[in-house]
Amino acid sequence: MKFRPLHDRVVVRRIGEEEKSAGGIIIPDTAREKPMQGEIVAAGPGARNENGDLVPLDVKSGDLVLFGKWSGTEVKIDGEDLMIMKESDVMGILEKSKASKKAA
Repeated sequence: MKFRPLHDRVVVRRIGEEEKSAGGIIIPDTAREKPMQGEIVAAGPGARNENGDLVPLDVKSGDLVLFGKWSGTEVKIDGEDLMIMKESDVMGILEKSKASKKAA
């Protein structure tokens, strides 16, 4: 990627949801809601506090995160649909459970 976010901004790739419902009904794109989780692709160095000190971000590339429905700005970089948002728009990091770590 040829894009580097500044300050406390992050670049997120949405993680798609299932195209079928639990009952096996195929959901068309027009009826499907956009997923509210994604993977951090790139992160800025951090924001500055009142003293001018750099405060690093809590998220890093590769983290799976949850964000608000209306968060961020959708952009297309290198032909890929991505989102740019501030770290404060990220609600939390999804941790992998211990069971999935053992299976991997």
